[in-house]
Amino acid sequence: MLVLSNARLFLENLIKYGILVDPIQVISLFLKDPYSWPSLCLVIVSNVFILAALFIEKKLALGCFSERMGSVLHTLNLLTILCFPALVVLAVTSITPVGAVLALGIHTILFLKLFSFKDVNWWCREKRQARATRTRPAPGPQKANGDVAPSAVAYPANLTYKDMYYFIFAPTLCYELNFPRSPRIRKRFLLRRLFEMLFFLQLMVGLIQQWMVPTIQNSMKPFRDMDYSRIIERLLKLAVPNHLIWLIFFYWFFHSSLNVIAEVMQFGDREFYRDWWNSESVTYFWQNWNIPVHKWCIRHFYKPMMKRGLGKYPAQVAVFLASAFFHEYLVSVPLKMFRLWAFMGMAAQVGPCTILMHCLKRLAYNFTFLQFVIDFCYGSMCFLREKHP
Repeated sequence: MLVLSNARLFLENLIKYGILVDPIQVISLFLKDPYSWPSLCLVIVSNVFILAALFIEKKLALGCFSERMGSVLHTLNLLTILCFPALVVLAVTSITPVGAVLALGIHTILFLKLFSFKDVNWWCREKRQARATRTRPAPGPQKANGDVAPSAVAYPANLTYKDMYYFIFAPTLCYELNFPRSPRIRKRFLLRRLFEMLFFLQLMVGLIQQWMVPTIQNSMKPFRDMDYSRIIERLLKLAVPNHLIWLIFFYWFFHSSLNVIAEVMQFGDREFYRDWWNSESVTYFWQNWNIPVHKWCIRHFYKPMMKRGLGKYPAQVAVFLASAFFHEYLVSVPLKMFRLWAFMGMAAQVGPCTILMHCLKRLAYNFTFLQFVIDFCYGSMCFLREKHP
């Protein structure tokens, strides 16, 4: 029934508007005046922040900077990563919303990566200081079976340009001195994922051009007139293609694209998502649909707050609020509309959704028990009728 109802909507769209898919239009949009692309310039400038983080860590490893000085410099570098592109997007009128989202998304990923880079190297310095106080030398890097692994990189030998840029391009947000590596590049696997990338990208663009753009254009008048019934009807009509595009985007990014990057870089950790489609709660969904972000939040945000004495629930709320901030950052700044819709949409999931899921579970339990009572009574009546007609 779901397939038939959606097929009817898609056929209705084709009958009403005809074929609107035009790949050349999208290509010409990105090739138009390439020398004035401020988004591309922002991506190139991001190398300055990468090199600054590496320079600070090298000086900290040599003892040229104190830990306090290094923390201040890292904080300024991380804040600049978020503030500088946002100011450029707000100031430059020629930048498009799509280009702004891509530039801000790359800088957000870079912020999370360099935050992890800073923390891991700090932990390595603490371990090195702890080993220096021991009476006997500490063993070198070890394998899982206890044998010494001579090929493993130890601090501060990891502070190189090669190591830094491998981490920047690797499909992970959590830094490690020694990442798991795959033995070779599987050419057939790589070609399949590349084909999926191209196919699903074109499918998403086609769905947007064919299904969403006409509906959005027809929604302008109800929004201007504040016709609430028509507004709700338009939003419900947009929900179907929006949901399909979201599912296609998830597969395109988390399965196809990240596997292509991992295969080319021989990156061994391929756990980019878990079974979020089996979610029984909002918490389980957010813990399993984006594993790189979830691991970063647990490692660099949730556990440090727990170690400082913060409770479990306040720490979870803080993680949701941080995620809400980045969602709002990636929506409001490119559109230059500060309405806090994305922030409130994320923040509202902390309390009300927990209560709602609890109520739904309780309702389901009560309904199951009630159904059991009805079946039991009906069965008992049938049994008594047979015994005493």
